[in-house]
Amino acid sequence: MPIPIVNSIASWFLKKRFHQIELFLKYPNEVQEELLLDLLHKARNTELGKEYDFASIASYSEYAQRLPITTYEDNEARIERARRGETNIFWPKPIKWFAKSSGTTNSKSKFIPVSEESLEDCHYAASKDLLCMYLNNNPESQLFVGKGLRLGGSKELYRENGTVFGDLSAILIDNMPFWAEYSSTPKNEVSLMADWETKMQAIVEETMRENVTSLAGVPSWMLVLLNNVLETSGKSNLFEIWPHLEVYFHGGVSFEPYIEQYQKILPKESFKYYEIYNASEGFFAIQDQNHSKELLLMLDYGIFYEFIPMTQYGTGTEKVIPLSEVEMGVNYAIVITTNAGLWRYQIGDTVRFTSVNPYRIKVTGRTKHFINVFGEELIIENAEAALRKATQLTHTEIVDYTAAPIFMKEREKGAHEWIIEFKHPPEDFAFFSKVLDKALQEVNSDYEAKRFKNTTLNAPTIHCARTRLFYDWMKDKGKLGGQHKVPRLSNSRNYLEELLSLNH
Repeated sequence: MPIPIVNSIASWFLKKRFHQIELFLKYPNEVQEELLLDLLHKARNTELGKEYDFASIASYSEYAQRLPITTYEDNEARIERARRGETNIFWPKPIKWFAKSSGTTNSKSKFIPVSEESLEDCHYAASKDLLCMYLNNNPESQLFVGKGLRLGGSKELYRENGTVFGDLSAILIDNMPFWAEYSSTPKNEVSLMADWETKMQAIVEETMRENVTSLAGVPSWMLVLLNNVLETSGKSNLFEIWPHLEVYFHGGVSFEPYIEQYQKILPKESFKYYEIYNASEGFFAIQDQNHSKELLLMLDYGIFYEFIPMTQYGTGTEKVIPLSEVEMGVNYAIVITTNAGLWRYQIGDTVRFTSVNPYRIKVTGRTKHFINVFGEELIIENAEAALRKATQLTHTEIVDYTAAPIFMKEREKGAHEWIIEFKHPPEDFAFFSKVLDKALQEVNSDYEAKRFKNTTLNAPTIHCARTRLFYDWMKDKGKLGGQHKVPRLSNSRNYLEELLSLNH
């Protein structure tokens, strides 16, 4: 089909969809409350719906008073029953699919329910919206001249009862309409290979022969793939292999540590990066403007949002607020209610609103991934902003990192301890350490106060990791590729000690 026709069809869908988007942009809080009441109505006759008498709930305030905030552990027993084939527990329709959430390193796997509604009305709807927004912003796009290179996870079957679990990306690939495979590479059988290293080589061999126009995947693993493509081809940049490549759709981990490395292998100023915010539990937000670092919160995907200010998180006296009460600049933990039967569920992510008209966000980290042993409240957003400044000033590139506290002993003050794997280590490591410490103080006033004259914290200890340290660590844990992530910050020294031991 000629490209102008394809773009015209996409434009028609976009105009149709924009009317719905305009509705939640104009009436966000009304759309959210109506969505909540609709979810309650649909699930009123489920086991959970009868337990909390969903049928009698007529407002958000009643809902918030009646149902508790929950974690995966609170839901695990019901989810396991659903995985064994029981139905009508927390959602009226049978749930066949469960997204196996990788967590990080040692953490126990979670099996997140994925209903037909969440597949169609959330994940697939978001994919269409993402393409429509991109094409609307870039009418000269030649996206459909070639194929999209997608990098997902692998799939395993849970055979005893007919339910299926795997990475969310594998579930999405497996449920795509047959024609979607024609516009994607690699083919499904390669995408769903279980062994990461075998799959990596198969993807390199297949995609190098294709006309790739877009990339989609987690930045850390995509970078490994793209560097393998360059190494195999002997080319210096990706446009020598794929001349029509125009955009990278990324999500899953922060893009901050990788920007410079991508710009080196994609050296065209016209090349675009579009961020998405999705998880096993749902698709939440989309970058809707070129060259933006803000994501538009999508309010009509069957997800109702609540938020907990991180200043109160874990205190036992948290005030949970609806979207209508959020403020710009505050760090919030997200609570969701979804069309897959998750009710007032904490997903473990934190966000900050950059705008409330419309509601735009930046992902700032994880509720469990921060360092606050000394009251410094260091979050991933701070760490990655400081690392980016330090790498720019010292002309270095980072592959991976993690950090943890050095606890106080007797009269010895505390500190932070980092292990960083560089693509090119800094020439003056002591200078890099000083620059990073200073940058952390600039982005976090609590850290600055604790570091002032070494009041509470001494200067950070920073180790240079050997090549492939983090890759080998993840491989040892069976967590290569897909949506597996390196934990960046922790209040415990467990991850750090393992890495330090493996580094010698």
